[in-house]
Amino acid sequence: MPVASPRPLYAQGAGSAASSAQRGGKARLYAVVGAVVIVIVILAALYAGGLLRPQASVRYLGSPSGYEAFVPNGQTVNYSGQTDPLGDLILNNGTTLHDVIWNGQYVSTIINNHNQIVQLNSQFVGQTDPVNNQQYVPLQDLYVIKGQVPIEQATINGQTYYVIEANKINPANIAGFYTYDKWVSNFVTAMNTPGTYAARLPGNSPVFQWTNTTGTVAYQTGLYEGHGAGIGGGAVLVEFNGTIIPYGIASNPFGSALFNFTTPQYIYNPSS
Repeated sequence: MPVASPRPLYAQGAGSAASSAQRGGKARLYAVVGAVVIVIVILAALYAGGLLRPQASVRYLGSPSGYEAFVPNGQTVNYSGQTDPLGDLILNNGTTLHDVIWNGQYVSTIINNHNQIVQLNSQFVGQTDPVNNQQYVPLQDLYVIKGQVPIEQATINGQTYYVIEANKINPANIAGFYTYDKWVSNFVTAMNTPGTYAARLPGNSPVFQWTNTTGTVAYQTGLYEGHGAGIGGGAVLVEFNGTIIPYGIASNPFGSALFNFTTPQYIYNPSS
């Protein structure tokens, strides 16, 4: 009766080696797949933070000798890992751009200033001005830039934004103000109109007694100053036709290039 030849020992060892190689190959495959997944996650995080996004070219909008204004709306956007205020940009010719992000210097200051104005509005709007017996109105902060504004475009979650690259602006060319929210565009237009100058109202100015919004805002800017909003209320822009726009001055930024607007040298005191 034939006897089966015993399986050579080397054949058993070869099978074990093949099995080990197969397991090792799978382990390496899993390691490679895991590494790829990790890299993808890291790249996605960097892209979300803006670090890997292609840099758009910077454009400069506005007039080299004019004034532009960023007007925050209270919303914020996460851009390049930073929480930035969102709002409008009013150019010197009156054109308004929406969905504008302020990125760079003064970000936290603008957010804090705006929140303070909103808080004061909630506290005082609707109450009565004790001098002219009119109701207080909502005030709005704005940040004026002397000269052109460096702008990039960015797409975040499918939406396109304009981004003010504030770090490219000389701090001397940025100053903050606040006025009646419906007069913000008029304020920017007045600053860009030849012949407009800034002036201060003395404490006994008859303007405070005017029974209209001008008289109310004139008193209200000083009231807000007394509650921590900025360093100067009771200022006015005086246009060539005699129209005045009362405003207050934000404590920071305080651009020296806008000295005539942030530190009015004239006294405005009409007789009536």
